[in-house]
Amino acid sequence: MQLDRIVQFHKTVGDKTRLQIIALLKQGPLHGQAISGKLGLTPATISYHINKLREIDVIFERRDKNTIYFNLNEKKLTALAEAILQLGGDETMDPISITAADKQHVLTNFFTKDGKLKNIPAQRKKKLIVLEHLVQGLRMGVDYPEKEINTYIKQFHEDFATIRREFIMCQFMTRDKGIYQLNPKELWPI
Repeated sequence: MQLDRIVQFHKTVGDKTRLQIIALLKQGPLHGQAISGKLGLTPATISYHINKLREIDVIFERRDKNTIYFNLNEKKLTALAEAILQLGGDETMDPISITAADKQHVLTNFFTKDGKLKNIPAQRKKKLIVLEHLVQGLRMGVDYPEKEINTYIKQFHEDFATIRREFIMCQFMTRDKGIYQLNPKELWPI
């Protein structure tokens, strides 16, 4: 699970009112007025918090005639809550053992003599080696605007959007509001 999603989940549920809404919905579906009445808050406040919970997909709605009932998505809530325990333990975050010879072989096969990436590997292990090689030119702790990351990637390959997305998906980098930053090496998959 992507690190950004775990962080967003914990930021969203780290609110007293949202935790109270989750607790109420654990007992069964409720409409907004019922939640408002039970918590003693205005419908507008409840609507705001419901939207926040909906954004992370831990609640969903079901319409019954003119009334909208909110339901707890317990499966999603459990998965997001347990994701933090899987950091470093699932296959996307588990470091892959790769020898120096493996790395050299992949880099020789996928890069031209002048350092251009011939194509993006389909095999995960090879892709991770290539991505790790590409991020070596970036500095830890530096904020990179998207345009700057695109320019950096273009010196290696024209499909900057795919490579930029792979940096995020494979946990080499994080993105927040168009700003990219390297993750600590401990979070890298290799």
